[in-house]
Amino acid sequence: MKLQLPKIYPITDTAISGLSHAEQVKRLIAGGATLIQLREKQKAAGDWFPDALEAARLCRESGVTCIVNDRVDIALAIDADGVHLGQDDMPAAMARQLLGPGKIIGLSTHSIDQLEAALREEIDYAAIGPIFATSTKSDHDPTIGIEMLSKAAQTAGMMPLVAIGGIKAGNLASIISAGAASAAIIGALLSDPDKISERFREYSQFTS
Repeated sequence: MKLQLPKIYPITDTAISGLSHAEQVKRLIAGGATLIQLREKQKAAGDWFPDALEAARLCRESGVTCIVNDRVDIALAIDADGVHLGQDDMPAAMARQLLGPGKIIGLSTHSIDQLEAALREEIDYAAIGPIFATSTKSDHDPTIGIEMLSKAAQTAGMMPLVAIGGIKAGNLASIISAGAASAAIIGALLSDPDKISERFREYSQFTS
């Protein structure tokens, strides 16, 4: 069955928000999020695990899909709904073998060639970006822009495609119009921790 992604795909980040993943999850759920990715780029697995476990529990209690960025081991340990892999992470085929057929696997791509390769993998959705310049990742790949996103959406066909990178209120409509199934947002949602719920609701209205 084709995965149905929400139009807004929120991703947690403790460095940007200054909040634990669990607290970010609470605020995103309060705003209406139905899928959340936990993204931790700085802490070791042992330091991150308790927070990730609590975040996953909150998601489970609210019926929210919980995806873990990069870390298949954490995804397994907290019984997350799936994992999102980068180009330099564990191969998707190995992740599928470890996670089993019932879990969600997403894969980041940064070009049409990488997207075409991803479509041959046993994944549930692909992501492409950065669409625009982003401050949440200092070593990001070159931006691809709206025109390339539109081509990527055509290439993806029935595979759900998530756009990521520099997405905010002013360009969100163009992302969806270009054919992306979902828009992943980090900085624009989390930069003011007191407004996470409010901003999620606002962005959701842009896509309704």
